[in-house]
Amino acid sequence: MSAAAQADSSAGSFRDDIARARRIVVKVGSSSLTTIDGGLDEAKLIALTDVIGAHRSAGHEVILVSSGAIAAGLEPMGLKKRPRDLASQQAAAGVGQGLLMAAYTRALGRYDLVPGQVLLTADDLIRRTQYKNAQRAIDKLLTLGTLPIVNENDAVATEEIRFGDNDRLAALVAHLAHADALVLLSDVDALYSGPPDQPGSRLIRRVHGPSDLDDLAIGGVGTAGTGTGGMATKVDAAIMVADSGIPAVLTSAPQAASALAGETVGTYFAVTHRRRGTRLLWLRHLARTFGSVTIDRGAETAVLSRGTSLLAVGVTSCSGDFEAGDPVEIRNLDDEVIARGMSNFSSDELPLMFRSTTEELGTRLGNDYRKEVIHRNDLVLTQVSGGR
Repeated sequence: MSAAAQADSSAGSFRDDIARARRIVVKVGSSSLTTIDGGLDEAKLIALTDVIGAHRSAGHEVILVSSGAIAAGLEPMGLKKRPRDLASQQAAAGVGQGLLMAAYTRALGRYDLVPGQVLLTADDLIRRTQYKNAQRAIDKLLTLGTLPIVNENDAVATEEIRFGDNDRLAALVAHLAHADALVLLSDVDALYSGPPDQPGSRLIRRVHGPSDLDDLAIGGVGTAGTGTGGMATKVDAAIMVADSGIPAVLTSAPQAASALAGETVGTYFAVTHRRRGTRLLWLRHLARTFGSVTIDRGAETAVLSRGTSLLAVGVTSCSGDFEAGDPVEIRNLDDEVIARGMSNFSSDELPLMFRSTTEELGTRLGNDYRKEVIHRNDLVLTQVSGGR
């Protein structure tokens, strides 16, 4: 681990971007809103809304990404712990989401704030039409002075396409809403070099990039056992937004006010890249791939160095079972994953196209085949190649 990542800062100057953020996304996990036995802990929820209300009064726009719907539905449904099967999770979410929003409505009413519910699926943030609709909805809620409260639409999400945890959802919402910062709140006060209760574990104040995390032992779900993420997904989300031009802070819910003020609490993730398109952000960090295509050296150079689309003439083979529009990995002849992209053709169609030029494909298979295997706008380079 780099010395810079371990260093503490005596001044919070490098967090001025958090304190100055005009629009900020705050994500709170289930463990920070519920009890060990399940059900909402209204005292915790009120404490959080006190912080948000004060931040709004200071002139900042806040978007809250809130877990807790499934956990809130456990007690009314007589469930002792979070169910594992998707159908039961959907049922619990259907019961709990209303209870969660009712609690927020009561608590925010003390600040004359009206919450606006926004339920999203992964589809809503990767397909252009739905993405624009979600963006407009959040912008309008903010313009009208309401507080958008975002959650995954667990009642309809499927195993095949879902965020799986609200940390990743918060990262994508921060990008969608053109937020200036992201604050991730949980029951752990910061990122540590190992389990926080383990002797010798060091608190990490600042992360400059993914390489700073190479030697860390990052743990799982929190102490309450009601969430789905854990430290690993929070770190993934922070790295994701930093990779898209948005700084992030990871800390505990009781330190929310200090984090929003730019004080030196928790762990700060510095920006590592300019802002990316949302679909490319999803492809790079979240997309489930359904197969891969292998390309020759010429195509590898074109994709990596010239930023071109992937044409069939450079494709040597494919594997997996995928349809047109599915995410796939792009591998070189050394079997390294150099990129990801959304294929314009299925795994059944591609073998007919290997090594063929666009003109040859049009003549042999028809005009529908006179297009790229993966367009450059649907392609993102991966960590192996150093990113883009």
